[in-house]
Amino acid sequence: MFKLWISIKKDTRILLRDKVGISLMFVMPIILVVVVTSIQNSTFQLVNKNKLPIVISNTDTGKASKQFIESVGKIGMFTVTEIGKEKATAKAISDEMQGKDAMLGIVIPPNFSAEVNAKAKTASDKAMAAFSGEADTIKTVVKPVGQIDPLTLYYNPVLQESLRFSIQGAIRSALQLVQTRETLRTLYFASNEKELPKSLENEMLNSNTTINMLPVSKDGTRNTPNASQHNVPAWTIFAMFFVIMSLGGSVVREKVSGSFIRLKTLPTNYLVGLLSKQVTYLGVTLLQAVVIFSMGIWLFPYLGLPPLNLPSDLFALFLITLVCGWCAVSYAICVGVFAETQEQANGFGAVSIVILACIGGLMVPSFAMQGFAKTMAGFSPMHWCLQAYYSLFLEGGKLKDVLNNIGSLFIITLVIQFITYLGLKRKNLI
Repeated sequence: MFKLWISIKKDTRILLRDKVGISLMFVMPIILVVVVTSIQNSTFQLVNKNKLPIVISNTDTGKASKQFIESVGKIGMFTVTEIGKEKATAKAISDEMQGKDAMLGIVIPPNFSAEVNAKAKTASDKAMAAFSGEADTIKTVVKPVGQIDPLTLYYNPVLQESLRFSIQGAIRSALQLVQTRETLRTLYFASNEKELPKSLENEMLNSNTTINMLPVSKDGTRNTPNASQHNVPAWTIFAMFFVIMSLGGSVVREKVSGSFIRLKTLPTNYLVGLLSKQVTYLGVTLLQAVVIFSMGIWLFPYLGLPPLNLPSDLFALFLITLVCGWCAVSYAICVGVFAETQEQANGFGAVSIVILACIGGLMVPSFAMQGFAKTMAGFSPMHWCLQAYYSLFLEGGKLKDVLNNIGSLFIITLVIQFITYLGLKRKNLI
């Protein structure tokens, strides 16, 4: 035990001298979690606060196109700016979008209102023919009508595909509302020979079923997760694994300087040295988690970000953090054992951590992955760390809900430890 304690003191002093390593392990993750959380929080609030600017060129002169523009404005996602019909070309729309910092542009075709009215008249005639019992003669009574010319929607290429689908759905809803309103007016006039009252029209169009969206959690609560709940645990994991920049280099330096050979001449075992490194840097990973979680709880509200809400099962949170930190330390030592130079350890370590983060779900959600990528996610220790954290922070889970994730992470850690042992034997270091 005395040898272990002295070795831990030695590794702690070496760590405190590594100013760059400490910066990478603490300063970089802190900046990263603040920046990413701020960006994602802005994305979450896009629909409610930060509306997308859109320019619309209306080449139609009828009422339907004006109703469509009004409906787009009422969706709540867009800030609408109308431009002249002479700017309906692709080049003109592009210039207007750049000039007004608009992300979207729409061109309404010149026959939009006429086609909407014709389609509504056709639907009304079919309905009246069916009501009068002349269903067999509908085809002769009603003349076929062509499709409405499509709207042209221009978008800035920076918009992600998922957001473009949401925008397309919103525009389609506005278009459907215009067509439904015109069909109701035409049908009411055909049956009553008078205009549809405005109050009745609003009642019929606004009688949609309300949709309540509620998060499903394992503890029965209904707290809506925020950007902090998603990002703070994820980038805490990333920070833990980035101890490889200091620990991996430390192992390589001891090999290159001959410290391993000198230790073999002393009445001790190098496994004691490896154990001391694991204990020292495991303390570093726990400290990283404490610092980043504390920022999420107390600092984020002062930065205008949603605060981090800790899960109810704090013991499960500590256990997950402990196993995750141990896995990160084991991986860093493994890389340091096999690397021949410090540059190799740092280069391979940084790239491999980013790759593990990508396939582990830190940058792209695991549920969005398909095929080979989804299979590879199971081999990333970050995946099991993240799933365990999400189960606690987002789903309100308890210790029993994350035992599978902890077990998988523990097995991966043991495999890494075994590979490290084989590397030490192969290099005659133990």
